Amino acid sequence: MVRKLRELTYEGQRGFSLIELLVVILIIGVLAAIALPAFLGQREKGQDSSAKSAARNLVSGIESFYATNKTYVGAEDDDDVKKMGVLGTGDGEASVEATGSSSYIVVGHSASGNQFQIAKSGSTVSRTCTDTGKGACPGNGKW
Repeated sequence: MVRKLRELTYEGQRGFSLIELLVVILIIGVLAAIALPAFLGQREKGQDSSAKSAARNLVSGIESFYATNKTYVGAEDDDDVKKMGVLGTGDGEASVEATGSSSYIVVGHSASGNQFQIAKSGSTVSRTCTDTGKGACPGNGKW
């Protein structure tokens, strides 16, 4: 009777073999190795997008200052530009340098180490970035 109970108890219990478990672990490892760099790249792109946004917003404030004063000189000291909340050199912030009455350089600072520059001289505007091919900076260095 005891032997019959043991047989009934052990007959329904089947597990995975060691080979099957190793194959599953191997597949999970390969998928993780493929996905991890993609996720890290997305994080850098998000940080870079924040810096780009800060630079574009600062340009809007500077252009508003220019509409009133007909010069870019002194825009970084204007209260309306400061109140925008993007002026600075920290991550996700932007700094400005007025190089003349009709030109300026705005630099957006990213937590990924990338810097996004908007330069205006007269009517010519250029957008460049420092770490080409990384994050949200394309291979040609223009955004």
